[in-house]
Parts: sequence; structure tokens; C-alpha cells
Amino acid sequence: MSTSGMRDYLDGPHKAARDVVRAALAAHGEMADLAVRLPRDEYRDKVLELLLESAADGLPARGYPKEYGGEGDLGGFIAGFETLAFGDLSLMVKAGVQFGLFAGAIQHLGTERHHERYLADAVSGRLLGCFAMTETGHGSNVQALGTTATYDESTGEFVVHTPTPAARKDYIGNAARHGRMAAVFAQLVVGGESHGVHCLLVPIRAEDGTALPGVTLTDCGPKLGLNGVDNGRIVFDQVRVPREALLDRYAQVDADGNYTSAIESPDRRFFTMLGTLVQGRVSVGGAAINASKVALTIAIRYGAQRRQFGAPGSSEETLLLDYRMHQRRLLPLLARTYALHFAQAELVEEFARVFNDDRDEHDRRALEAQAAGTKALGTWHATETIQVCREACGGAGYLAENRLATLKADTDVFTTFEGDNTVLLQLVAKGLLTDYRESFGKLDPLGTARFVAAQAVEIAVEKTALRPMIERLRDVVPNRSDAADPDAGLRDDAYHSGLVRFREEHMLSGVARRLKAGIDAGDEPFEVFNRCQDHVIAAGRAHVDRVVLEAFQAAVRDAPEEIRARLHDLYDLHALATIEAERAWYLEHGRLSPGRSKAITALVNELCAAVRPAAVELVDAFGVPGSAVEVPMVVPSQHE
Repeated sequence: MSTSGMRDYLDGPHKAARDVVRAALAAHGEMADLAVRLPRDEYRDKVLELLLESAADGLPARGYPKEYGGEGDLGGFIAGFETLAFGDLSLMVKAGVQFGLFAGAIQHLGTERHHERYLADAVSGRLLGCFAMTETGHGSNVQALGTTATYDESTGEFVVHTPTPAARKDYIGNAARHGRMAAVFAQLVVGGESHGVHCLLVPIRAEDGTALPGVTLTDCGPKLGLNGVDNGRIVFDQVRVPREALLDRYAQVDADGNYTSAIESPDRRFFTMLGTLVQGRVSVGGAAINASKVALTIAIRYGAQRRQFGAPGSSEETLLLDYRMHQRRLLPLLARTYALHFAQAELVEEFARVFNDDRDEHDRRALEAQAAGTKALGTWHATETIQVCREACGGAGYLAENRLATLKADTDVFTTFEGDNTVLLQLVAKGLLTDYRESFGKLDPLGTARFVAAQAVEIAVEKTALRPMIERLRDVVPNRSDAADPDAGLRDDAYHSGLVRFREEHMLSGVARRLKAGIDAGDEPFEVFNRCQDHVIAAGRAHVDRVVLEAFQAAVRDAPEEIRARLHDLYDLHALATIEAERAWYLEHGRLSPGRSKAITALVNELCAAVRPAAVELVDAFGVPGSAVEVPMVVPSQHE
């Protein structure tokens, strides 16, 4: 296998954008331990300095229109942003706030006058900004935010106000030290009528760094991680901004106080506005996956040189990575990282296609669901992977100088910012249930009857020993291909797809039946949904597991000949480890027999052994710059 060939394939069409960031990270070797070396305020100012350097190098401009100094390459912009996660994660997050969220709000929610006045300065870093959405009392439930922006016809201004302590803007990046303007999400009140959440540009800090009149800025204080980002709190006390401060792509207020919008439904208008900001969610998921690559590169390289114990009577100790349990800990995570990488690559291409072509609402909703699911699984994966890598490196992994401690602290919040993962999987499942309901509603009476009958048969079969018996027969009486290779059936892509797709569809139909039964019984819809919430979220996760699996399948099919075999081993390891993790469910539902379940576990072990010789090459293919992973895990010779 060629490491360079695998790296080129992983980098895909945006290799140039990734390499620009790799080169910048390599040039700043000190970035790997900024969080350890510097006091907090110095650390924050250093991160700002690096942020402005990245702007001067053209990183953020890649994703913005050419008329504002950009390159109009959304896919390349996100690929470059993800690659920042190989370095200091505070820099990555601050870049996300400035160039993704603040500048993104101006671009996607504003109109030409906002673009002309602010966009070039935001993209260059000359105007440092905040994205003021989250409040102390409301995080994920953006529609219920408490901040108000009330139009005063007599002056032609909006009055931005924080009416209660719960409406204080909280956890806002760039607010505590550097931001001069905020994109503020508030309930828009015009003529005494509330029109829901809209976004306005509100100056918060003067050139000399002092808060403007009516604006109170406080620091959130030390955090678990990401202390190079100046998260702060903002309170507004009757702060006035001109009418033009409203980002009015989807709704306008004229000088006389007349509110108009081409989107009549307030709910649809709200979700359309939020949908334009999906870029942040796409970027965070990709950054988390890249943080996993850093941790695996460190841990697998360490396991390939660190020795411990050995065969009785032998004078040489055994490499950690040669122990089956060590392989079991790290190599399925390596395979899943590859799987998530390819799923993320598909998502980035879909994001660029939808936003470049300005597709219809259905495409955007589908993109939002895909981004939500990939972000949830990618960030949970990072949390698990970094912890396992830390343990796999023993005491060396606990030392701050070896990066894993910082990675662990800095990525922990990824599971809850840009959308709490549990809420995001609920969003995924709700979209699936909507599609399910629409498909069901389009069936004619005969089709409906057949559907219900099929469901009834499925339930009845599960309650008998029929399906386990069929599985046992398959185990005992192999087909022709199985006779030549007992594992042939288990390494069949169609077999993997069939199992994960069955689980997704079964869980979704089960949720639909439960919801329908509760509503038909006259129960309150909210209570019905609440009773089924765990089932709903599990169905959402099952769906994303299937999407990730099929993205990996497609990547293997399209891979160059020289790397395809190695990539297929990784794919099989990912697929079977995914099925193995849910084997209790498959056994309960008659889709696995005990014998086949044991065979899957045995094959996962064999695949770990097959992947092990190439493990170091497989992490080297991630292309993590040396300064990020050449940490001081010096392993002395056992003879010293």
C-alpha cells in the first residue's frame, strides 16, 4: 500500500486546500502546546494573532464570493477549516466563530448592503465578530429565545434588550475580549406584534476595547478546554441600532414599521433562516473526526514502538500493538475514523452542491438532517477515541506535553455545541418519520393493506423461532461460496447493508407504530412523543450508522487499485464491528443466530490482525503535520 496514494485519496478534490493549512501548521510548531505554555490572556491573544495570519494567508476567503475577495470554493473552505483541527483547537474554534458563524450570518442572512459594508472586513479579520444566539435559559430551543429587538417608528431604530437573566447571551465566542460586533438573534417585535427570531448586527465594543453604552460584557471564566477562545456573556440594556442592522434576506421592515416576508409561515421562515447556517454543523463534525485522527496517530505510533511483557523465557518484550486486546481497542476505532471521513466527504460535497445551486427546500432539509447526524456521530466518536487513545498510552498519555490531555479537554464540548447530539439525532429521526408518513399517505388502500400485513407478518415471525432456525441452517449448511471460504458471507457488502438497513427500517416502523397508537388512543401528541423519545433517537442513530457504512462502501468501490484491498480490510472491520456492537439487538430480532454472532466476533479479531501490519501507514495517510504528533513519548530501549 502506498501511504501517499492513500493520503491523496483521503484528501480528495480539496487536497490543495488541506495542504495549505498543513503547511501553515507545520510552520508554527509551537501551536501544539500553546494551551500548556501560556497564561490564559496571552494564549487568547496568540490565538488571535494566528487567526489573523490565517486570514492573511487566504484560508477564510476561499469560501466567500469573489466580489468580496474570496474564491467561491465552499468545499475547499470547509476542508481547510477541518484541517485546522490538526493543530490548536482554540484556533479552529475561533476561526469557526469569526469566518464561519459571524461572516456566514452576514453572507447568508444579509442582503447586498450588508455584504458591501461588512463582508470583506469580516472575512479579513478587520472586523472581529460574535455569533450571539445561545442564551443562559435557551440553547437548542432557539425559537424560544428571550432577547427582544423592538422597532421604534419614531426614530427608525431597533431597540435590542435583555428582558430577564435567562435571556442573557451566554458562551459567546469572541465576546469576552476581541469581538467588536455581534450577530444577535432576537425576537423581532414590530408594531406590537412579535414575528419570531431574526438576526441583527449590533456593535458591542469600541476600537479601544471598551464595551459600548448599554452593553455589558463579562467573561465566562476558565473552561474545561478551549481556553484560547474568549467566551463571554452579553447583556443588552435598551441598545439602539439603525433599521438597516436587520439582516433582511428573508424578512424586511420598512421605515414606517411594516413587516413583510416572502415566506408567510413563521415556522417555515424560522427554519429557512437556521438552515442557511448549517455550515457550522458541517464544519464541527469534520473537525472532530480530524481530532480523532490526531489521537489515533499518536496512540498507534506509540503502540508500534512501546514494549511490555513478552513470552515466557523470551528476553524481548512484545510491542503493545501486537497484543490482540490493544488491536481491539484501537483498530476498530481507526476503521470507523476512515468510515466517518468518507461520510463527511460526501456531506461536504452535498453542502457545496446545495448552496452553490441554491436548491429547493427539500434538498436543504435533507442536507440539514445529514449534517446533524454526521456531526453527532463524529463528535461522539472523537470523545470515545481520544479517551481510548489516552488509556492505550498509559502514563505517557496522561502528560499534557503529549497532547492527548488537551485534545480530550478541547473536544469534549463538541458533543453539545452547534447542536446537542441527542437533540440532533431527534431532528434526524423526525425528518425520517415525516418522509415515512408522506410515503405511507401516498399509498392506495391496497398498498396500505399490504404494508400493514407485511408489518404484522414481520412482528409475528420475530415472536417465533422461525428466523433463528433459518439463521442456524445458514450456519450449518453453507452455500457454495461459503464452502470455499467460511467467512465469505460475513464479508459480503450486501450482507452488511442488509443488516444495518433492516435495523434502521425496523426501528423507524416501530416508532411510527407507537406514535400512531398513542395518538389514536387520544393521548397528547407531546406526551406520546416523549414516551417514545429514546426509541426515536435510537432510530436516528441507526439511520446514520447505515449512511456512514454505505459511504465507506462507495469509497472502497471508487478507490484506486493500489489501495483498494487495504481499504476493503478496513471497511470489513468497520462493518462487522458495527454489527457486533448491536449483536444483542440482532439476536433479539432473529437476525443473528448465536453461532453467527460468535463468528462475527472471531472475524473482527482476524481483521484486526490483518490491519495491524499497515496500522502505522494508515494513520500516516491522515497527513497530520509532524508538530502535532511528534510529541515527547520517548520510549527508551529496554536495555537502558
